Amino acid sequence: MNYDLIVIGSGPGGYVAAIRAAQLKMKVAVVERESLGGICLNWGCIPTKALLKSAQVFEYFQHAEDYGIKAASPKIDFDATIKRSRGVADGMSKGVTFLMRKNKIDVINGVAKLTKSKGVEVKDSAGKTQTYTAKNVIIATGGRAKELPNVPIDGEKIIEYRKAMSLPKQPKKMVVVGAGAIGVEFAYFYHTIGTEVTIVEFLEQGLVPREDADISKELGKIYQKKGIKVLGNTSVETVDTKGKGCVVTVKNRKTGATEKIECDVVLSAAGVTPNTENIGLEDLGVKTDRGVIQVDPFYQTNVPGIYAIGDVVPGPALAHVASAEGIICVEKMAGLNPEPLDYNNIPSCTYCSPEVASVGLTEQAAKDAGYEIKVGKFPFSASGKASAAGAKEGFVKVIFDAKYGEWLGAHLIGFNVTELVAEVVTARKLETTGHEIIKSVHPHPTMSEAIMEAAAAAYDEVIHL
Repeated sequence: MNYDLIVIGSGPGGYVAAIRAAQLKMKVAVVERESLGGICLNWGCIPTKALLKSAQVFEYFQHAEDYGIKAASPKIDFDATIKRSRGVADGMSKGVTFLMRKNKIDVINGVAKLTKSKGVEVKDSAGKTQTYTAKNVIIATGGRAKELPNVPIDGEKIIEYRKAMSLPKQPKKMVVVGAGAIGVEFAYFYHTIGTEVTIVEFLEQGLVPREDADISKELGKIYQKKGIKVLGNTSVETVDTKGKGCVVTVKNRKTGATEKIECDVVLSAAGVTPNTENIGLEDLGVKTDRGVIQVDPFYQTNVPGIYAIGDVVPGPALAHVASAEGIICVEKMAGLNPEPLDYNNIPSCTYCSPEVASVGLTEQAAKDAGYEIKVGKFPFSASGKASAAGAKEGFVKVIFDAKYGEWLGAHLIGFNVTELVAEVVTARKLETTGHEIIKSVHPHPTMSEAIMEAAAAAYDEVIHL
C-alpha cells in the first residue's frame, strides 16, 4: 500500500505526528512493534506518575494527624499499587487506539526496517514480512535505558525503569545509579513505601545535577531528611550479583575512598540510548553521530523523504519535545510555515516529591554567558496556600537580564510546581519582562503567587518577605 506518510514508532512523537498529518489530509500509517503510545504511555511518563501518586497518598496517610485527621495505620499493598499503575497505562494506550481510528490512521503491528526504495519492510510476530511504500517516512523509534559498562542490566538483580515498574516483590534495599529525573522519582517511590534506598550519582552536584545548583542542594537536603542516602561525586566500580542479592562497590571521586553497599536490587537510571540499530539507516546512508540521527531544523535527514524526531535526534529526551518536533516536522512536510523549535525554552519537569521544574538558563549558565543578572527567590514557607496545604518545602527562583529585563530562567522546587512552570514558558515565548510579571495580578491564595513574588524579589519590590 502507498501512503503519504509512514511513522515508525507510536510514542508521543510518533502518534502526535501521525494525527497532525491526518488532520492535514495525508494518508498515514503507523508501525508499532509493541503497544500504541510507546514507552511514555506504557512504561514511562504515565505509569510512573501513577506509582508516584500512590506513594504520595501513602505519605498523606502517614501524616494525616498533621491535618487533624485520625486514621488507622496505613499499609502499602505493593501488588495493588503496581496493578493500578498498569491499569492507568492500559487506559491511556486504548485512548491512542481510539485516536488512530478517529483520524483514519492505519496501525501496522510489527518491526520496521527502511528499504532503499523508500519503502518500509514490516515483520510481524509470526515472522511474516510485508513492504509498504510512502512519500515520506518519520523515524520515531524512541530510546531505551542506557547501559553502563560497570552496571550490566540483567533484568533480575540489575534492572532498568521498565522492570522497576513491574517487580513481583518489593525489595527491602535498593541502590539507584543516577540522580536524574528517573533516578530521583523511583528513589522517592520506593523509599516512601518502605524500601531502604541509596542514590549514587557520578557528577559532583548530586541530585538532579543538570538543574540549577540551588535546586540540587535543596532537594538533597529534603531527601536526606526523608532518610534517603545520597552519594554525589561517586562512581560505581563493580556490582557483584553472585550471591542472593547484590554488593555494589562505589568510589568517592574526590577522596578515592571506596564503600560496599548491600542491596536486593540495583536500578540503573543513567540516561537514555536512542533506538536506531537495525532499522536500515546504514543501507540508506542516513547520517548519525554515535547512534543519534542528524537532522535539519525541520527534522529532515540528509536523505530526502526520511525524517526523524524524538529521542533519536539531538536535544532533550522528553515526551513534550518529541510531540512538538512531530507537529513541526509534519507541518513543514505539508507546505506550511512552522517556526523551528526553540530548544532554549523547553520546560523540564521531575515528579518526585517535592516536584522540580525549570526552564531557561541556570544562574551559573547566565553568568557564564556574560549576562549581568537580577535573581529573585521566594520560599513556599512564606506562601499562604503552601502553608494551608502543608507543603512549605521549596522555593521559586527567577533570573532576569539586568539590562533589558529579559526572563533568562526559572527554577522551581515544591508542591505541584510542574503545573506552574508553563506560565514561565509562555511568558518567555512572549518576551515578557520581570516588571510585567510583577504587575500581572496573580490570584490569592495560590502557589502561583510565588512566581510573581520571586520576580518582585529580583527587583527589590517583594511584599511578603
